[in-house]
Amino acid sequence: MKLLLPTWYDGPAPHLPGAEVVAYDPRIPVPPEHADAQILVAWGQAPHVLPDAARRMGDLRLVQALHAGPDDVLAAGFAPDVVLCSGVGLHDKPVTEHAVGLILALGGGRRRGGGGGPPLGAPPPPPHVWNEALGGPQPLRAPDGTTHSLIGARVTIWGFGSIAANLAPVLTALGAQVRGIARSGGERAGYPVVTEASLPEVLASTDVLVMILPMSAATRNILDARRLAMLPPSAYLVNVGRGTTVDEDALVAALRAGQLAGAAIDVTHTEPLPADSPLWEAPGLIITPHAAGGRPVGAGELIEHNVNALLTGGSYRNLIPR
Repeated sequence: MKLLLPTWYDGPAPHLPGAEVVAYDPRIPVPPEHADAQILVAWGQAPHVLPDAARRMGDLRLVQALHAGPDDVLAAGFAPDVVLCSGVGLHDKPVTEHAVGLILALGGGRRRGGGGGPPLGAPPPPPHVWNEALGGPQPLRAPDGTTHSLIGARVTIWGFGSIAANLAPVLTALGAQVRGIARSGGERAGYPVVTEASLPEVLASTDVLVMILPMSAATRNILDARRLAMLPPSAYLVNVGRGTTVDEDALVAALRAGQLAGAAIDVTHTEPLPADSPLWEAPGLIITPHAAGGRPVGAGELIEHNVNALLTGGSYRNLIPR
């Protein structure tokens, strides 16, 4: 049995006795001499690589993606008898770290005028200059309601899956009050979760909105101008889910009009983000280049489990339904 492992992967090699593990460059099509592989680990592929693999790799039995979203694997056109599995759970901790970092960067280091610090989007002070505005006595919350700390902050996580279940306790430990929004309400991981029917009242009392929604037709531009207007002007937005879930034109307009205290996005509709995108010039916007989920944790064990399931007829983890 031959397994193709992308060169981007730098975790422990899966322990698969008797298997030939071959490293391949995910930026280019799978070389002809390895098109006979039975298992393809997908991670960091150029857009054309997976559809090419679906056409040429006739012996494939399992495609194990290391990213959480199933979109590109499903769209590649693999034969119906090829088992497809995602990397759900592998990015919970790295995305949590990134989301917390973005929240703290918005609320702690770049304060709105009401809090005595420089306005969002202002240029940093010259090097070797002690910035008095960011030190000394500081309120947890500015007169206009903008929070400068997670202590007491009301954080809403829209899209309450495994990443949110990992993120929520971290935010709680830092003093935040956390709740979620999802397709079905109830309690998840010990946190109250409401449906989108409650959006008006929930968003109106949100200090930080964290978006971790998947990409789908139903979520495209789901945070539009109307819903952005439900947030108080003192609120921050953080998107570490999919770029297509936020209406970018509406976000730029809201930031320019002062309808949000600031925003931080790790994902955009088009990636890489074009140099002429209005997002680059939006006031109070922090942009990171899809960096939150770049380090899958526990991938080797997941690959081992699903390869063994393939060989023994066991149950797969993260099976993508088709």
